[in-house]
Amino acid sequence: MDQFHRLLLDIWREACRHIEIERSTRTIARILTHRMPIERIVVSSFDFAQGLIVPRAIGLVDGDGVRLPPSEPLRPADRRLLQSWIRQQEVIQHEVGDEPHEVMRLLVGERVDGNWLAAPLASEHGAAGAMLLRATPPEAFTQSHVRMTEALIEPFSAALENDRRLHELNALREAAEADKRSALSRLGREDLVDSIVGRQGGLRAVMERVSLVARSDVPVLILGETGSGKEVIARAIHEQSPRSKAPFIRVNCGAIPPELIDSELFGHEKGAFTGATSSRRGWFERADEGTLLLDEVGELPLAAQVRLLRVLQEGTFERVGSERSLRVNVRIIAATHRDLPAMVQQGRFREDLWYRIAGFPIVLPPLRERKQDIPALTAHFAERAARRFGLKPCMPTEQDLALLTNYNWPGNIRELASVIDRAAILGEGEHLAIAQALGSPRPGPDNGLAGSSAPLPMTRRAAANPSAPLPTLEQAMRQHIETALTLTQGRIEGSRGAAKLLGINPHTLRSRMRKLGIDWDRFRQ
Repeated sequence: MDQFHRLLLDIWREACRHIEIERSTRTIARILTHRMPIERIVVSSFDFAQGLIVPRAIGLVDGDGVRLPPSEPLRPADRRLLQSWIRQQEVIQHEVGDEPHEVMRLLVGERVDGNWLAAPLASEHGAAGAMLLRATPPEAFTQSHVRMTEALIEPFSAALENDRRLHELNALREAAEADKRSALSRLGREDLVDSIVGRQGGLRAVMERVSLVARSDVPVLILGETGSGKEVIARAIHEQSPRSKAPFIRVNCGAIPPELIDSELFGHEKGAFTGATSSRRGWFERADEGTLLLDEVGELPLAAQVRLLRVLQEGTFERVGSERSLRVNVRIIAATHRDLPAMVQQGRFREDLWYRIAGFPIVLPPLRERKQDIPALTAHFAERAARRFGLKPCMPTEQDLALLTNYNWPGNIRELASVIDRAAILGEGEHLAIAQALGSPRPGPDNGLAGSSAPLPMTRRAAANPSAPLPTLEQAMRQHIETALTLTQGRIEGSRGAAKLLGINPHTLRSRMRKLGIDWDRFRQ
């Protein structure tokens, strides 16, 4: 191997060794001094969308620590000039006394002093920019130096692409962290992972089965009433599995319109249907190497069940509008409150799909069958409510726990969480107003409290206690919507949905929920 190719190999090695382009540029600048009279190398990227030249790295042969200059704005004419230069892939040389090239003026400044070389950088994946080399005064670059610079375009383009991806990844990470902090603030939580209250009590048998199945890839079917915490158990399986570092994605099969199921699950290509303005990855692709929770799988129409069965059997599918098969490695967990064997007998659920997803069933007991967990659950939700609403933490009294234990809990843990939220608000940080939050209790046929779990209407509450402060309109609206969601088990649309119950359009309801910060997931489990 001759010296030139050995040098080029060293440069490629340094360009690919470091993710940060600053380190690569500094090292390569020192390597090149053996072949070129270089004082410095400057690498900049072009942000054509924002109209900016953004300096990314400076490599000095002697010394470190020079600050990058600020970004420079681009006029539309400048943008077109640089784009044309990148397409031509032309190395521009400037020598003292020459009239500067317009590209050189943009990259160096109006006053171009010294001897320079400028090389365009571009990758197939979107990175675009320039590399500037300044000769050590009073040295000048020769034609062999120009050819050497041309050989540098490819490794520096790769380094610039790595830099672009790093900044993109950091931006996504920062956005995700901001979303996480916002979600935690709204929910009154310290983390997004639901703690499993009752793992040593009423859920002991369930957690034993979770431990047994978590390490394998056997499909799991979680059966339980609405609001019993099926998603929490699914997350526990994922967190204890070898896939814990990969994505966990929950898909509510009952909330997807039938005509969009294929697009949501498998993705689509640009132009596949009206409104498909760009390609989109489906939930199976997004969950690759991780876990996909198909919540309310019993709500899938028969046609979608056929396509789902193929993916589960073969691990392959096609995006809508594409003929190219994609392969994924996904662990499937299904959950439902439906009686799937009965649906199989009625022809509403495919028998072969039932056998495929029911590899390891886990039955989640309703709250009325694990009442020993109510004190711990109440304390957990009370602490969460205090953080969420900025109230003084209050714990339930023995009388409160007696009321909660005697209630039948048709809405299970989700209903309990809503009751504690209301009790914390009604108690204004002084106590938990459990009796008020449960409503007007009266004995029911099952020896539970058969009264409504909704709070008393505002007018009745004001008449009963005129001196009590009225909630704000926002608080009253939030409470009213949450009550409707509890009664409809999180369903928004349809004849049995919350929108119908409230007498408003479903889109209007969703908009108000977003404005009020209502967490829909609490009602959909």
